[in-house]
Amino acid sequence: MMLDGYGRNINYLRVSVTDRCNLRCRYCMPEEGISHLGHSSILSLEDIARLIKISTDVGVNKIRLTGGEPLVRKNLSQLIDYIAAIPRIDDIAITTNGILFADMATEFKKAGLQRINFSLDSLVDEKFKYITRRGDLQQVRKAIFKALELEMHPIKINVVVINGFNDNEILDFVELAYNYPFHIRFIEFMPIGDLFYWKKERMLSCDVIKSRVEQKYELITARTIKGNGPAKYYSINGGQGTVGFISPMSNHFCGECNRIRMTADGRLRACLYEKTETDLGAALYSGASDEELRQLFINVINRKPARHHMDDGWGVGNQRKMYQIGG
Repeated sequence: MMLDGYGRNINYLRVSVTDRCNLRCRYCMPEEGISHLGHSSILSLEDIARLIKISTDVGVNKIRLTGGEPLVRKNLSQLIDYIAAIPRIDDIAITTNGILFADMATEFKKAGLQRINFSLDSLVDEKFKYITRRGDLQQVRKAIFKALELEMHPIKINVVVINGFNDNEILDFVELAYNYPFHIRFIEFMPIGDLFYWKKERMLSCDVIKSRVEQKYELITARTIKGNGPAKYYSINGGQGTVGFISPMSNHFCGECNRIRMTADGRLRACLYEKTETDLGAALYSGASDEELRQLFINVINRKPARHHMDDGWGVGNQRKMYQIGG
């Protein structure tokens, strides 16, 4: 166990395996003019696995692979296999937009992937294509039901609720959780870069979202769903799945945060909104020992801030966007 300066047990590492993505969601990435990390800058699968193994020496036992879109990284199943072989890791998950997942799902499960989170902001083809600029909703649907077929429970679907765009689909998503054992997680819209799509008036609080759900469904406080996230879950009376609410803007959950983040080029952040990074990649390539790398993990955990300040906006000092850090 590794406690930070505020007594939080930091046991969860989110690992970005690439800053590339096959979509261009309006609130996340610009449509063009994106500068990607070069191939030589990105950690190899073996180096990622080494750093993850070292992180277990300071208490990490949960790993989530992110991007960009992690499934565009070649040989990802090999990395999952490496991670699954690390004795102290007992939870391996991926967050994906689902476009490529269906064809890879069986291979991933065989390698050791346990859980899957899908990012999905609309159940309407035209709206999905609009928000993603290029996505195919039917591919995502296929992926979600493939995960169900493979029993990769719990299957979570992350929905960023944007006032005036998809807030009229809230009950449609709940219906999906009513009919199937899915866990729908409504997330407050938050600034994750300096893109013009972010506007405060587009943010709906989780209290408002929950009140809309309760106009049709009876919600019952649910047991904790396996995972590492800050969602407050509710069972749906008579339904198979749950709904959860994640409120980074209206009611931050930083007092319970248990995570740190590593970028695709090996930079470690104590918080998504922290501007300071520790360059594990540079240390690794300069020949640092496992003990020296372990100490860098400890230093980052010790400097983890008490809370984020995302209500102040992304900030010009934050040079990276969320897709470059890992969602």
